Amino acid sequence: MSASVLFDAPGPKTVARHRIYSVISVAALIALVAYAVWALYDAGQLEYELWEPFLTPEYIEFILVDGLIETLKMAFFSIIFAVVFGLVFGVAKLSDHAWVRWPAWLVVEFFRAVPVLLLMVFAFFLLAIGNGPLTSFWCVVIALTLYNGSVLAEVFRAGINAVPRGQAEAAYAIGMRKSQVMTSVLLPQAVKIMLPAIISQMVVALKDTSLGYYILAPGLTAVGKPIYLEFSNQVPTAIVITGIYVAVNLVLTWIATIVQKRLVGEKKVLDVPMVGPAQAGNAPVV
Repeated sequence: MSASVLFDAPGPKTVARHRIYSVISVAALIALVAYAVWALYDAGQLEYELWEPFLTPEYIEFILVDGLIETLKMAFFSIIFAVVFGLVFGVAKLSDHAWVRWPAWLVVEFFRAVPVLLLMVFAFFLLAIGNGPLTSFWCVVIALTLYNGSVLAEVFRAGINAVPRGQAEAAYAIGMRKSQVMTSVLLPQAVKIMLPAIISQMVVALKDTSLGYYILAPGLTAVGKPIYLEFSNQVPTAIVITGIYVAVNLVLTWIATIVQKRLVGEKKVLDVPMVGPAQAGNAPVV
């Protein structure tokens, strides 16, 4: 019997073939990493002098305080504001009033279409150049909020629409107002569907803080420049900064996954039987 409605369970030959493919892929990956290490060694990029700054307490403090903490602060504010922005405009796009729905649609589609780097540049020239009221730090936050908030607006809209219509109809039938239906019925059930996409967008926001380097914003990419200018170690600096980004993203994903499991209560985040129609096998017999 099929294990899935989409494809049949693989047989013994297919399983064996997949194992061979996995072994070949792992061997190729190990060979690629070994070649990269050898290339770095051959080019003199593994010399101790080039890596010494990343073992020196003063430079470690510089990277962590002026780089990592500033990056996390930008990502934190961007994610919080983007979730609020996405929730407001996602719900607005579902409004029955055209004068609310169409402006929200225009704002979301516009900021989804504009590249994040251009948003940062526009914000920097409008709000930070000369006697502007904001710093480059907040220009990065504004740009990431507008872009990621627009993406999350679509996530919220799609998640709410994924809840079966009967849920809202039942709520209206017992006399609930539309605001009550949205906050008490639709949004709580849609959270389970939306969380994976929200987590992915959080990681995107954290990575995109690196673009702030272009408008002189603080962060990990900014602290790398004085280091490689002093020691001429561009490749080691890029490797260390990249490694920090990867580690922080993994930690962020791990924390978000734990929060997701606490809120949802299940490991299968896309399995939402509580908001779907009843299984045919579980239907009551009349």
